Formats: sequence, structure tokens, C-alpha cells
Amino acid sequence: MSKLPRSTFFYTKSKGGLDKKNEYLIELIKDIFFENKKRYGYRRIALALKNEHSLTVNHKKVKRIMKKEGLFPPVRRSKYRSCKGEVGKVAPNVIERNFKADRPNQKWTTDVTEFRFPWGKVYLSPILDMFNGEIVSYSVSKHPSYSQTTDMLNKAFSRNKDLKGLIFHSDQGWQYQMGNYQNRLSELEIIQSMSRKGNCLDNSIMENFFGLMKKRNVFRSSI
Repeated sequence: MSKLPRSTFFYTKSKGGLDKKNEYLIELIKDIFFENKKRYGYRRIALALKNEHSLTVNHKKVKRIMKKEGLFPPVRRSKYRSCKGEVGKVAPNVIERNFKADRPNQKWTTDVTEFRFPWGKVYLSPILDMFNGEIVSYSVSKHPSYSQTTDMLNKAFSRNKDLKGLIFHSDQGWQYQMGNYQNRLSELEIIQSMSRKGNCLDNSIMENFFGLMKKRNVFRSSI
């Protein structure tokens, strides 16, 4: 005959029932998490349990379970944006999404994009020739700055002397609105063009280039 204390017997029995209840809850949480493509955090899952399964579960408990089961939604990272409103003079959109060119140095475009690494961020600022997609020049920096833009321009202008009539397109980034930048283009009789505010399609040729680089990890493999 077992000498197990009566209190221990009933405690173990009740705990077993609790474990089964938690197992059911854990499976429900997993179902909701994966059905929503891992986008739901603990608060939204707690709400889904209540609305879809009539289960009122404290969100802190849901959080504990998700942490224990390793159910973490992806952290949203803010994208680098060079536009900070009008800080200088905004140029008209001369390109108007006509990205075709008949010859080199007829239409250029530029922008800045951000790359993330375990050790920090890197910013790439290239110039792309719309004639053949060639990168005319580029500059890499750990911080977006006007000196990076200047470095990019110096490299491009040293290799290409006669740029009269060239249309140089960009978004409305703060660096492209600066007087120094615009004066350098004017001195070489370069026509400045800017995308409309908040319209990435106006410079989709550069956006597509950045997307291709990041998809193929081209820049990452060259670091």
C-alpha cells in the first residue's frame, strides 16, 4: 500500500489537470501565431483568444508562454529616409519617370540606402547612369553626411569632364536641397531633377537597383 500523503496525491492530480489545460492553451497560441505569419505579439494573441475562442487569458501569461516557446514576432526596423522636409530649394521633376537614355551621361540618378550588419550600419551613396545601369561612382560611410555626398560627386566629376546638359535626378533628400550641392551642379551646367515628395516610384530605377543588391547580398559579400 502506497504511503503517499493524501495532500500530495490531490496536489499532483490538480497539477496534472492544469498542465493539460496549459497544453491546450499553448497549442492555441501557436496556431494563432503561425496562422498570422508570425506577426502577432502577445497582446494581439490574447485578444484573438478572447474573440475567436472565448478564452480570457491575461496577456502577461500569454507573454510568458510565447517567450518559453520561442514565439517572437519580427522586430520592425525603421528604414533610412533622407527626406526631412524642405531644408533648401526643391527642384522640379524633369525626369517624370522616363528612365530611358540614348547615350551615357545623359541621365544620372542617385540616392542613399542603409545596410545593417552585426557590428552596425553602413550607408551607400551611388550614382547610376540610366543609359546602361552602370555605377558612375559611389561612397560608403558609417553615417549619412554631406561629406559622403561630396565624395561621391568628386569621384564622378573627376572621371567625366563634359557633363553639360546632363539631367541628374534624386529624391528630395536634405543633401540634394543644399546650396553647395546645387551650386556644383549648376557650375557644370547640369540640370537637377527631383522626385515628388513621398513618391518612391519617381526614382524606381534606383530603388530597383538597391532591391537587387540586397536580395543578392552583393554589397554584403564585398565588405
